[in-house]
Amino acid sequence: MNLLDHLRRMAGNNLWSNDRLYRAVLALKPGEFEAERTSFFPSIKATLNHVLAVDYLYLDFLEEGGVGAAAHDDFVPFDEPQPLFAAQMAADRRLIAFCDGLSEADLDRRVITDRRADGMIPERIGDILAHVFLHDIHHRGQVHAMLSGTSVVPPQLDEFLLDYDAKLRKAEVERLGL
Repeated sequence: MNLLDHLRRMAGNNLWSNDRLYRAVLALKPGEFEAERTSFFPSIKATLNHVLAVDYLYLDFLEEGGVGAAAHDDFVPFDEPQPLFAAQMAADRRLIAFCDGLSEADLDRRVITDRRADGMIPERIGDILAHVFLHDIHHRGQVHAMLSGTSVVPPQLDEFLLDYDAKLRKAEVERLGL
C-alpha cells in the first residue's frame, strides 16, 4: 500500500469513526450534549463544533476554495447534535471525494493556507491531510472520554484498518458506502 491509499483509508476511517461517535452522541439524555465537562473544550457540543469548523478550514485550503481563515472564523456553531452530525457527515464525504481525486504526485503539491497575521503559507497536501486526520482523532478521543461521564457508553473507534476487524465493521462500512 502506498501513502495515497493509506490517506484514502484514513478518510474512510474518519467518516466511520464520526458516524459511530455521533450515533452515541445522539443517544445522550437532554442536557448532556451541552453540559460543562473537563476537557480542552468545555463540552461535547463545543468539541464537535470545533472539529467541524477546522474541517471546513482545511477542506477550503485543500480544495483551494478561496475562503481562507473565514471558513473557520465565520463558522456558526450548531446547538443541536442532529444537524451537526449531518454537517460533519457531509464534510467527511467531501474529504473522501477529495482524496479519491488525488494522484500520488498531488501529495507533494502545495496549496496556500491562510494563517491570518502569520501570512499565506504553502503546505503540502499530504501533510495537510495527515494533520486533519490527527486533529480529528485527537478531538474524537476527547469526546470519547467525555461520553464516559454520560448515560451513553462510548463506542469502540479503533476497529477499522485491520483484516481482523472487517467482520466487526462490515455492516457499518456497507451502510456508509465505504
